[in-house]
Amino acid sequence: MVLVDTSVWIEAARRKGAVEVKVALESLLEMYETVVCPPVWLEVLGGARRQDRRRLQTYFEALPYCRLHHDCWQEAVQLSWRLRDTGHTIPWNDLLIATVALHNDHRVYAVDAHFDLMAETIGLRLYRPGYGGRYTPEK
Repeated sequence: MVLVDTSVWIEAARRKGAVEVKVALESLLEMYETVVCPPVWLEVLGGARRQDRRRLQTYFEALPYCRLHHDCWQEAVQLSWRLRDTGHTIPWNDLLIATVALHNDHRVYAVDAHFDLMAETIGLRLYRPGYGGRYTPEK
């Protein structure tokens, strides 16, 4: 499964958003490989334009939902310390999203450099769409 970050949802919703991101998200949704977590839910729906709210909420309610358990908060603190000790300060919401993905053994699809940095530092597995945005299963 792939936890889709807020950065992808926002890019896909933009009228002039990157076509490759739009196609890749659509492919993930068609393959039923997308999951959502509380920080993404709040970031996307909380910032949605009035005319998009109902449609986005309907999408999100149909997706599998990864809960943010107490253990995830503890893990996020440990990961934050680890990243800070290597000179990296990551926004708390991105750190929580990464922690949920690690906790549930999911890949993350993001167009946010913080996730690339976390992949290098803490072993977060990132999702990279295939040719033409097609879904790529993990090898």
